[in-house]
Amino acid sequence: MKKFYSLMTLLLGFGLVAVAQNDPNAKKVLDEVSAKLKTLKGVTANFSYTTKDRNKALKGSVKGTISIKGNKYYIKQGTTEIYCNGSKVWNFNGEDEVTVADVEGDDDKMLSPQKLLSNFYDKDFTYKLVGSDATSSEIQMIPTDKRKNFKQVNVFVDKKQKLILKAKVTDKSDNIIEFALTNVNSNATIPDGKFVFDAAKHPGVEVVTQ
Repeated sequence: MKKFYSLMTLLLGFGLVAVAQNDPNAKKVLDEVSAKLKTLKGVTANFSYTTKDRNKALKGSVKGTISIKGNKYYIKQGTTEIYCNGSKVWNFNGEDEVTVADVEGDDDKMLSPQKLLSNFYDKDFTYKLVGSDATSSEIQMIPTDKRKNFKQVNVFVDKKQKLILKAKVTDKSDNIIEFALTNVNSNATIPDGKFVFDAAKHPGVEVVTQ
């Protein structure tokens, strides 16, 4: 679930590295994504998430839904749920326990949904445009902090919607995590309560503060 959370955050939050290190064509595409995200009042979508080993053998696959509103997000995969109201993150196992942590206290080595929907790219990555066709642009991103648990991220930007609808993360063991969004509604009305775990609605669930 931790790896899944890291990738979701990548798709949701997008700084300052020397411009000479980065491809201006890639920056133009990412800036357009960032500008588009700032105009959206709410986003809902279905997602698919797969993991493959270094030999490209499938290790696992899950599907779920995600809702995003500014720096808030909600992710549901099976019975597991992640809530974030911008300051706190609740990870509910769907049964008997929910862990609560401050957003700032979360593992800095991970990607987060807020980052993928903001200007994360300039300060956290060097990047270049590595592919383009009629429908999408592919940008390769390398983290500037070598302590992070991944070594490369490839994002695929839909040219019409100006949104990242697909991403591929390669970790330091050459495992590959692939993520894709479908059925995207970029004009969704989402109540703020959607992003907070309501203990009253889950009697008997143990709350663990990290």
